[in-house]
Amino acid sequence: MADSKDKKSLPAGRQGSYSAADITVLEGLEAVRRRPGMYIGTTGPDGLHHLVWEIFDNSRDEAMGGFADDIEVVLLPGSVVRVADNGRGIPVDVHKQTKVSALETVMTTLHAGGKFGGEGYKVSGGLHGVGAAVVNALSTKVVVEVHREGSAYVQEYGLGKKKAAVKKLGSSKLHGTVTSFAADPDIFTGGVTYDFDKIVAHLREQAYLVKGLRITIIDARKAEVKIPAVGEELYIRNLLHAEPSQSFYFEGGLRSLISFTNRSQKPVHKNIFYVEKEEAGVGVEIALQYVDDITARVLPFANNIYTSEGGAHVTGFRTSLTRTLNAYARKSGALKESEENFTGEDVLEGLSAVVSVKLREIQFEGQTKAKLGSVEARGAVETVFSEAFSAWLEENPEDARFIAGKAVLALKARKAAKAAKDSVLRKGALEGFGLPGKLADCQSKEASESEIFIVEGDSAGGSAKQGRDRRTQAILPLRGKILNVERARLDKMLMSQEIKHLILALGTAIGDVFDLSKLRYHKIIIATDADVDGAHIRTLLLTLFFRHFRPVVEGGYLFIAQPPLYKIKKGKEISYAYSDEEKNAKVGKDEIETELSGDDPADANAVADEEKGVEEVEVKKKSSKVSIQRYKGLGEMNPEELWETTMNPDNRVLKLVNIEDAQDADKIFDILMGEDVSSRKSFIQSNAKLANLDI
Repeated sequence: MADSKDKKSLPAGRQGSYSAADITVLEGLEAVRRRPGMYIGTTGPDGLHHLVWEIFDNSRDEAMGGFADDIEVVLLPGSVVRVADNGRGIPVDVHKQTKVSALETVMTTLHAGGKFGGEGYKVSGGLHGVGAAVVNALSTKVVVEVHREGSAYVQEYGLGKKKAAVKKLGSSKLHGTVTSFAADPDIFTGGVTYDFDKIVAHLREQAYLVKGLRITIIDARKAEVKIPAVGEELYIRNLLHAEPSQSFYFEGGLRSLISFTNRSQKPVHKNIFYVEKEEAGVGVEIALQYVDDITARVLPFANNIYTSEGGAHVTGFRTSLTRTLNAYARKSGALKESEENFTGEDVLEGLSAVVSVKLREIQFEGQTKAKLGSVEARGAVETVFSEAFSAWLEENPEDARFIAGKAVLALKARKAAKAAKDSVLRKGALEGFGLPGKLADCQSKEASESEIFIVEGDSAGGSAKQGRDRRTQAILPLRGKILNVERARLDKMLMSQEIKHLILALGTAIGDVFDLSKLRYHKIIIATDADVDGAHIRTLLLTLFFRHFRPVVEGGYLFIAQPPLYKIKKGKEISYAYSDEEKNAKVGKDEIETELSGDDPADANAVADEEKGVEEVEVKKKSSKVSIQRYKGLGEMNPEELWETTMNPDNRVLKLVNIEDAQDADKIFDILMGEDVSSRKSFIQSNAKLANLDI
């Protein structure tokens, strides 16, 4: 214990300043409005759409319990979302504990709902009971219409508080709940604009997970919509005909989802494996099929919530899959006595699977429910899947032979890749401490302040090396287009000299020995030309990072440089434009075009030199000459220009590469970089109008 003479007293003005008066108690749902990220993850677009999922999930839970079979989601004018179901309707009788209606309790109280006990719901997606209340707290207006036991009721709320008591509107032959809400624009920093395609994709997935449930999504934001009168209709679709809409209904459940996931793939075997069984109070449903690919696609769900980070159910599935396939391969002779067992990596290659569990008492790690924490799910999945998959392999010998054969190929490829990887890393270590000779490294050894520019061609590399800040900026020039790694195994990849140089420069290694903590640069900047070839090289690099360096992307370390398209000189004044719109604004496009089209050719003179990529426009405008240079590539820029426009942290524009939806990203890379020509052609035709053309 310290001597009293070592104690220091606080200044008099600060002593005793912390008392009960300093403790803030947030009433009602005020805590949600103060810290919305704690409840919906983010106040950006993902958080905004999370409000839709929360209200939809309440209706979906009714369907999971067998009380509803029809849900409708409508986007209305004024950024209003309306969700209707034909379930039982939220109870409106007075709650014993809160002394107000159950409806008001659910909508205005955190941790209140029918999912914490009793027989209201045997299985639900909600754990924390905050869904409807959080949506209410983060909306300027919420209206809930309940049809229940022969009567219709309504209550309105705003900013988490009721506007009036529950009102009985009269008799009704309908049953269900209709919730309409308008998200608060003061909360959501990215604006209150919903992505129809994002909603369709999410709800399509939900329709697969609940067999026999019809889900309809309607975009009526630009329509004059007639809202059904109370007691008339639950669904707007009965009053609409021409609005954009999607409707989903799948009797096949997870089998249908596997078929949809593999629609652009070539299956290795014909039959889709499927099992649905309850074990120790846990409902387990799994479907899988192998395809001719090297990427694994495992979609895990817990109580119909997509758990993007996996959890106990995924661990149980992978363990059981590896053990079961090893046992079958040994028994059938697909694996020789001299060969080693399959690893988890081997049996996952080319796998498309959906693992869905349903638990009465469910535990997620975090409010956004990205990872399942219920440990009992692991044992249940292992038991159910192991028994069913073992029997299926015996009953489907041809399918089993193809699956085992694919795993054997993956094992051999893994061993070949390990040899190639070890060779690359060992050779690199012998050649200048692992760094490729073409890398112009930076002086700093602190990754947090170091950055590497991956540039296209030796010409651009030369300018970048001369123009850079040598202390913190490294340059790695690439020669030509790198290998398309979408369907290439690691051993083939490592035969590419350019990819080997990149791996050595990053320092993380690759494959099973990848280590993000060894990343040598915390800014990896792709800098390619603004033409078709540059876009292709950029796409190849993005494919490489997405497939083999995804933690680099998820960590926020990957960027795309935005070099200028034009250099504009007005007399002695020099500026740069990064788009045609910016160029037109700086030059005064309308005035120049007027002078160029005038009767007197002496008033303007235009000279174009395509080989040099220079377009000079001279205009007699206030005695100044305007010269516009169009850059065709980074190699045309001298070191000073490249530094000033593209590399100087004070002036440059960088685009951060992120993965908003890994499933969608995976599908797009499959289409664009895979071997299915018809899918690629269809994608290009559908999205051609969105392309920026450099003509």
